[in-house]
Amino acid sequence: MKNTLVTIFVIIAVCSQVIAGGDNAGKSAYSFLKIGISAKSQAMGGAYVGLADDLSSLYVNPAGLAAPVFSMKNVDDFFYEEEETPTIIAKPIGNNRFIATYINYLLDFQTGYLGYVRSLNEKTALGASIHYQNYGTFSRFEVDGTERGTFGAWDMAFGISYSKKLSRNLSIGATSKVIFEHIDNYSSDAMALDLGILYRLTDGRTGLGLAITNLGFQLKGLTKSHKDPLPLVVDAGFSHRLKGLPFTFTSDVTLPSDNDPYFAIGGQWESFDPFFIRLGWTLASKDYKTGSDRDNYGGLSGGFGYTYQKYIFDYSYSSYADLGNVHRITLSVEF
Repeated sequence: MKNTLVTIFVIIAVCSQVIAGGDNAGKSAYSFLKIGISAKSQAMGGAYVGLADDLSSLYVNPAGLAAPVFSMKNVDDFFYEEEETPTIIAKPIGNNRFIATYINYLLDFQTGYLGYVRSLNEKTALGASIHYQNYGTFSRFEVDGTERGTFGAWDMAFGISYSKKLSRNLSIGATSKVIFEHIDNYSSDAMALDLGILYRLTDGRTGLGLAITNLGFQLKGLTKSHKDPLPLVVDAGFSHRLKGLPFTFTSDVTLPSDNDPYFAIGGQWESFDPFFIRLGWTLASKDYKTGSDRDNYGGLSGGFGYTYQKYIFDYSYSSYADLGNVHRITLSVEF
């Protein structure tokens, strides 16, 4: 296990060194990979790597697929007071889990995500996912302005995930992805790997996570002479459920290869379980602020979730200032 941890941290350290910051803004391919797909995580500002306690772990941090999930209710009852070392009791997870997300993104781009996770045993989980974005139909014009019909554009990624619980506190995970892009008569494809690690402290309240997403390369560019880098991201996250208060706090520090580092915070209010209220904010909002009055709301997000038996419904709203607003709806089920 120690060798595994060392390997993961070395990879993360190396990737952190290649993060170049804002000088590379707009130079990465497949920008749809940077769109958060989970209504729950995005309602919390995208600060989710250190929590990763639902099926959006497929996208955010694959280590969460096999990690213990603690019930939001009566977490104080999870420990025996007479024991010096607390005993953690995890919430049971269904063998089969499904997730579906629809996003009405900016400029009416349509984005969706489908995922499935199969728990092989108490320590191992496998998953599969499809992520797509449809940019719609555009008019084609010649140099002289003559209209010549229409064309379309879309992106798609297929992923296979593996997650392993190494101990009662520590889990790791990886997702292998094949990515495709199509614009009119041009196309490109790439391969990428997501890596994640998640550690739950023995207090049953605190989580620490690290994730690398989109680590890979383009196999074929839109032209024969040019290939673009992928939007590599290194993300460190923290989560903590407050003692004596039904509230979970989350925070993330994100280092993207095609932009400046940014910080995000979020929270989930759980006193109305099975109804949950969420709020969040991200510093990434500085990239789309224009000086208007709507800048005050840029980066803010919120939403709610409702659980009925094995069914979970989540909704989120995110403000992008003058660019508009984004709504996400996520449905998931486990059995």
